[in-house]
Amino acid sequence: VQLVESGGGLVHTGGSLSLSCAASGFSFSEQTMTWVRQAPGKGFEWVSWINGGGSDMNYHNSVKGRFVISRDNAKNMLYLRMNNLKPDDTAVYYCAYDTYRGQGTQVTVSS
Repeated sequence: VQLVESGGGLVHTGGSLSLSCAASGFSFSEQTMTWVRQAPGKGFEWVSWINGGGSDMNYHNSVKGRFVISRDNAKNMLYLRMNNLKPDDTAVYYCAYDTYRGQGTQVTVSS
């Protein structure tokens, strides 16, 4: 199993970023995928999930209306579009499924 995130960076408050996760080594289209994050000094926090077919998804209340999760099963890719970013969104973002997660990508939002 390999999960490789990309797309993080430094943005100002109100800015946008798009994260990507390349998945391999498992039946991607059959798995519910999740984005989680870990802010400095804090534990992991669930951000969003999407089912295997991409027809059902959910968001943590803190990101609802600002983040959009999507996937491309033909490319084994998971995405997270993040809009109207806030300093509280600063964290390392990971894609995950089951007990697996990638190495993460840093998102920093300056005030």
